[in-house]
Amino acid sequence: MNQHTGNWPGKTVENSSGICKYKDKNYLLVDIPGTYSIMSNSEEEEIARDYICFGNPDATVVILDATCLERNLNLVYQIMEITPNIVVCVNLLDEAKKKGIHINLEVLEKELGVPVVGTIARKKKTLNRLMQKVEDVLEGKINSNLKRVKYIPIIEDCIQMLTCEVEKILPQNKQYLLRWICLKLIDGEERILESIQKNLNISFNNEKLNAKLEEVCELLEKNGIKKEDIKDKMVASIVIRAEGVCIDAVDFSQSKKQNRDRKIDKILTSKIWGIPIMIAFLGIILWITIVGANYPSTLLSDLFGWAKGFLIEGLNAIYAPTWLTSILIDGVYSTVTWIISVMLPPMAIFFPMFTLLEDLGVLPRIAFNLDKCFRKACSSRETSTYHVHGSDNVVNYTFKTISILSLIIILFKSLSM
Repeated sequence: MNQHTGNWPGKTVENSSGICKYKDKNYLLVDIPGTYSIMSNSEEEEIARDYICFGNPDATVVILDATCLERNLNLVYQIMEITPNIVVCVNLLDEAKKKGIHINLEVLEKELGVPVVGTIARKKKTLNRLMQKVEDVLEGKINSNLKRVKYIPIIEDCIQMLTCEVEKILPQNKQYLLRWICLKLIDGEERILESIQKNLNISFNNEKLNAKLEEVCELLEKNGIKKEDIKDKMVASIVIRAEGVCIDAVDFSQSKKQNRDRKIDKILTSKIWGIPIMIAFLGIILWITIVGANYPSTLLSDLFGWAKGFLIEGLNAIYAPTWLTSILIDGVYSTVTWIISVMLPPMAIFFPMFTLLEDLGVLPRIAFNLDKCFRKACSSRETSTYHVHGSDNVVNYTFKTISILSLIIILFKSLSM
């Protein structure tokens, strides 16, 4: 794969783009930050929302995790509000099968009204099916019949009240954003509204529109809905709809792997044995890293020392001045080789072993055990983000913290040799 990685202007969140060739046609794929929502609660959500809304993509491919489809469907329904050109990709079908989860893709496609394709990312055949769906959408061979979420009647009434006025100020080529913009006006979140006005070069400072917004506010107040509760009402409607779709399209059955995982969970996450087993795992990894790294470190050090003699002889053979030899050998060469011989072996041992723990499912369970500790240490970014991304944040902080501590220990061990 060929891809270019960079940063959005003024942002610290990474995005990447790459060229994909399919049937002699080149497609520019832009990988926007992963998120479960685009309601602008975080930087990632804002970037994803702005690119889908204002980046003029020809199609948007939404990647869903087959093992937790219901949670991911929330994002699909939100994106449906802002673009009609969607291809839903249900990935990790092999993992879902192992967990006894069977997804009827035809039913899912019928329920959503957009093209749906199942993939197993390591199998090229399934990725070709995905690209074929994308090509069909771009060429107009598939006509999406979006089945958007119907919100509670009062919110739908408010949308209808605003539609006429918003339609007048929207450019003709952006009319598909009409319903979404009405929702954002009802929601009243300033940052989103500012972004819409800036990117679409429109203004909401309109007497007739403001009059309609006042009517909307009065209607909501009469029905006992506060401004701060509107977003919750919208999210609740999306969640209920996602649950209904999963009931129809997803079948769960108990598998041997699930039963085995439950038994392992009872041991590795128990209040009695969880922490001792975690300490034992991490202790073994640190011991293997520190002790095991001594042998390759010594080998590398001897190898570099042997090569150093040849380099000195080579410089003497060309009558290099003493100051140049000192800079190149005693300075540059000795420093670089010392760092390599000391740091490379422990890193080459530690990180693969830690990755193995993650693949075996031990690391997420360690994260679960450390949940309260990390919250008390204020390691989670913020409460809202923590609840959305859950164990992912804890795993990242666990990994980073232990990695830093381990490397510090290794460095002191090496210096004391």
